[in-house]
Amino acid sequence: MQDVIEFLKKRRVQRAATPPRPLPVARDSFAPVGQLRPLADDVAVEILDADGVPAYWLSMPEVTGSSKVLFYLHGGGYYLGSLRSHGPLVAHIGRVTTRRVMFPEYRLTPEHAFPAAFDDTLTAWRWLVRSTSVNPKDVLLAGDSVGSALALALLHRLRDDDEQLPAATLLLSPLLDLTASGASMSTLADMDIVFTRDMVLDLAKTYMNGVDPRSPSASPLFAPHGGLPPMLIQVGGAEVLLSDSERLSEAAAQAGVEVILEVAEGLPHVYHGALEAPETSEALAQIAEFSNRF
Repeated sequence: MQDVIEFLKKRRVQRAATPPRPLPVARDSFAPVGQLRPLADDVAVEILDADGVPAYWLSMPEVTGSSKVLFYLHGGGYYLGSLRSHGPLVAHIGRVTTRRVMFPEYRLTPEHAFPAAFDDTLTAWRWLVRSTSVNPKDVLLAGDSVGSALALALLHRLRDDDEQLPAATLLLSPLLDLTASGASMSTLADMDIVFTRDMVLDLAKTYMNGVDPRSPSASPLFAPHGGLPPMLIQVGGAEVLLSDSERLSEAAAQAGVEVILEVAEGLPHVYHGALEAPETSEALAQIAEFSNRF
């Protein structure tokens, strides 16, 4: 993990001294903690059309015969992210939770502004539960960074529309407040080697395209959380986003939701991408323990 942290520090310095990369280059090289790698040879990939939303099934030998599903929403600031960037991480989570993975690829900015990403998330979820044999009670809903916002906003919509909810929720380094109002935006600014408050505000400006960033479908932290399924939140202790997790944990618990908040001291945004690190192994063990309850 220390090697990853040193890499991220050097990358930040280098990028500050060079012009922004073209968007296709940034998308092609993006991965959690900058560690782009191929899918393992034993991961079977099935291409899906989830009612117009591109998506994939990922199946590993460990999940053969299981009816359990991990519905995963990737991060990337709404303008990055794909199966290429996140496939190895989500396959790893699928293995430890013994779940087949459904991985939708929602539309990205700047080509598609809010609410395109949320609309695609809702469409893909409804396709899963209406067009397959999957029972929502067999689903662990998960996401990282802005994917966590999509996951939480999906829960709110399903609850409000009186639709069946997934069994539980996993949020990794969630970015839940596009107004960047959390205290850690300032208190941890010198520790975070991935995000800054200005970066959050910039991605919010592009994604929202003039719409109020407090919209509950974009900043679900500000929506009521009563009636949601149990959730596990894992976040790095060196993230400017830490307050998003802390505020969600407190508000959801007050609303009667079972919440487990795990803060990994000194670790960066979506540190789980460092698959070989012992800190990631510990986090995955916690995820497996949580998942096995449902």
